[in-house]
Amino acid sequence: MTAALDLVALLGRTVLGLLRALGQVSLFAAEALSHLVRPPFFLRQFARHFVEIAYFSLPVVALTALFTGMVLALQSYVGFARFNAESAIASVVVLSVTRELGPVLAGLMVAGRIGAAMAAEIGTMRVTDQIDALTTLSTDPMKYLVAPRLLAGTLALPLLVLIADILGVMGGFLVGVLKLGFVPQTFLSNAWDILQPMDVISGLVKAAVFGFVIALMGCWCGYASRGGAQGVGQATTRAVVAASILILAFDYLLTAAFFS
Repeated sequence: MTAALDLVALLGRTVLGLLRALGQVSLFAAEALSHLVRPPFFLRQFARHFVEIAYFSLPVVALTALFTGMVLALQSYVGFARFNAESAIASVVVLSVTRELGPVLAGLMVAGRIGAAMAAEIGTMRVTDQIDALTTLSTDPMKYLVAPRLLAGTLALPLLVLIADILGVMGGFLVGVLKLGFVPQTFLSNAWDILQPMDVISGLVKAAVFGFVIALMGCWCGYASRGGAQGVGQATTRAVVAASILILAFDYLLTAAFFS
């Protein structure tokens, strides 16, 4: 009986902790968004973070998308060959990459790189009292540190996903033509005929949401960190894990909204 009560108590504490964290993140996001429409605007900060996310994340996102498209084409061929449906490979590659794999994999890669960096940078500023120093200098930390990162993440990730879509389809095209023996014109024609504008738009909308989530969790976990170097390390881990889980959760919700 005691063990059952302890389990219920643990479950209750976990649920209450999740609800409290959700409320804190929601209030944090609302405050940061309010600063995006109220001057002053720190455009130099925005430009720095935009370049950091969009440009310096490009190699890892590009390589991930290219090899994902190649593997997808190869695996699709192995499965579809059993049903004599090899002609559908181009359709599977282009739809899978633009709708799901491009946004999700790019989001996860950026979460591992940028989310961790944001949490570590802001967390270090928190534990070394640099954020308090900004307040002393009459600079709002939310406006200077958080708002530019949220805007940069929201705008940069769709650009990365657009490039990832192109490279992912190109990877499938290379494997299909060079290894599987497809006629290039046929592969491209099949891919173009099946692709609809909504497929690309849905992926870009997902990317914008994922970019916002990544920046939000990186900023919030860093902003709320305590306890010196150990606290910064824990904040970095929480930021990556939380952003990754939220990316997958929002991916389902947005897919259900777009294609239900």
